[in-house]
Amino acid sequence: MEEKKFDVNSLVGFLLIGGILIWMLYMNKPTEEELQAEKAKTEAAASEAISSEKGPLDTTLAGAISDSLKLGSASDSLAYEQLKNQLGSFAYSSTLPSATDESTVFENDVLYLKVSNKGGYISEARLKNFTKFDSVPIYLIKDGNASLNLQFTAENRNLNTADLYFEPTLSKNGEDKVLSMKLKTSQNGFLEYRYTLKPGEYMLDFSINSQGLDGVLNTSQPMYLDWRLKGYRHAKSISYENRYSRLTYEYDGEKHSKLSPSGDDDELEKDVTWMNFRQHFFSSMLLTDTPFKEVKLTSVDLVKDEEIDTVYTKQYGAKMLIEPKGGKLAHTMNMYYGPSDYKIFKEYGRNLDEAMPLGWGIFGFINKYVIIPLFGLLSDFLPAGIAIIVLTILIKLLLSPVQYKQYLAQAKMKVLKPEMDAIKEKYKDNKLKIQQETMKLQTSAGASPLKGCLPALLQIPVFYALFTFFPSAFDLRQKSFLWAEDLSSYDTILELPFHIPFYGDHVSLFPILASIAIFIYMMMTTGQTMQQQQQPGMPNMKFIMYLSPLFMLIFFNNYASGLSLYYFVSNLITIGIMLVIKNFIIDEEKIHAKIQVKKAQPKKQNKFQRKMAEMMEQAEEQKRAGKR
Repeated sequence: MEEKKFDVNSLVGFLLIGGILIWMLYMNKPTEEELQAEKAKTEAAASEAISSEKGPLDTTLAGAISDSLKLGSASDSLAYEQLKNQLGSFAYSSTLPSATDESTVFENDVLYLKVSNKGGYISEARLKNFTKFDSVPIYLIKDGNASLNLQFTAENRNLNTADLYFEPTLSKNGEDKVLSMKLKTSQNGFLEYRYTLKPGEYMLDFSINSQGLDGVLNTSQPMYLDWRLKGYRHAKSISYENRYSRLTYEYDGEKHSKLSPSGDDDELEKDVTWMNFRQHFFSSMLLTDTPFKEVKLTSVDLVKDEEIDTVYTKQYGAKMLIEPKGGKLAHTMNMYYGPSDYKIFKEYGRNLDEAMPLGWGIFGFINKYVIIPLFGLLSDFLPAGIAIIVLTILIKLLLSPVQYKQYLAQAKMKVLKPEMDAIKEKYKDNKLKIQQETMKLQTSAGASPLKGCLPALLQIPVFYALFTFFPSAFDLRQKSFLWAEDLSSYDTILELPFHIPFYGDHVSLFPILASIAIFIYMMMTTGQTMQQQQQPGMPNMKFIMYLSPLFMLIFFNNYASGLSLYYFVSNLITIGIMLVIKNFIIDEEKIHAKIQVKKAQPKKQNKFQRKMAEMMEQAEEQKRAGKR
């Protein structure tokens, strides 16, 4: 075997080859710029992966790319290619001078708006003529509590307008102000948000249009307009305000519905024509000329604890399916930022008055065609508190004939009381017989407890209509009367150092006065009825007599003082009317004489009375048979 020897020449050769490789690696080392570019490319790839999962563009990366372009590297083809990799043709919009977070002021004499370049949507909306309970201006949109984002597909990319920069152009069309926000792909290709604001109007014209994007937009994929808003608290009582903050909408022609005012709720609805993110006395609305084919509506209650001074009340959302026309976007809409005022809504038409919580059926009818016009007329020349009192007087006078019938029926029952007591004594061991003989007596005398209840039932629609009217009456907002600073909120005569469940941390005087008046009225009516009869199976009238004032005292402590003022005045007037009827109109001796005459006359029973009599006789026969 040949012995292996150390080869010096081989060693020198390896060293030379190694030196050449090291020199080549050094000469081909990437520059600092290239390292940064490679890092950006890696981040871009990661962002694209996230984007494909979540939809929206990574705003941090988009901002970094935009910043690099604004610092003067727009000519850097590598940086621009990275931007195009993310945005496609819409990368052009980020190279323009408008690619900043600046806003355009857009206003008239009642509404102040700011529209941000980023996203092209209203970033601030302030109502000029109104303030909160603490004198701070009313903002419906501020500090990122709202967004409007169009989700679309372009050149195989899922994009969101909330991440992109629009170019603003402010102009005038007569007296109207027009703001065009264009998301550009070139000088002549763009997606446009167009706002038009008229003098003195809370309603804006709003449209979404596209031009020159035939080869860019993928209209075969669904497009969604995602509108979100967290409603700011504006009233003194957050629990009361939150109770009347609600998402309402119109769909399928002229049908109207709403999401729950408490807890979380959602609904998938078809053919929606408008939706209102109502914040009690103020509304943010979106209306469309062409119904949205499908809308996902959501409402989240943000008031978890009434004792906590919460900033927001509800988180609203509406995700609308946008349908292109002929491969282009051309969708005309309206936006409304203003008071939840029935008169204003009625002027705009489009069934916007259905967004008001005025009650359903006959209750809403009474409010719309009687209460609201009458109160509007009175409040035009009277202070709000006096207008409530006059309204109450007029309503009570209108219902006084009904109340007369009610009291007359009670008076008849009072006259019959001795005879009814005699029946109870005679058949004290037979409850069924007591009922049977009592009914015969009442029928022959033309008196019945139902005749006293029916007039009261006729008044219920008016009372309930007023119950729904006062909490939604915008004309009462921040109007004072006596010690009440705001008739649309609770009055306060004493602040408590602690919070009582259901009652609150304050004492309101109007609910106390209303409770006293209700108690006196119940003593005059329910108390009298209790003395007349307490038949088996009938409600415990004594319990009802104490329950109603207690309910008023506790639960109305946080309600609008205007509503408590109405109940106080209403019951005072009712007590007065009853005293007048009792002392000056109704003569119990004459009633007794008429009853005796009526009892002597042959009495025909109606079908219902005959049936009841037969049933009682059958029950009596069965009872007798059981004793045999």
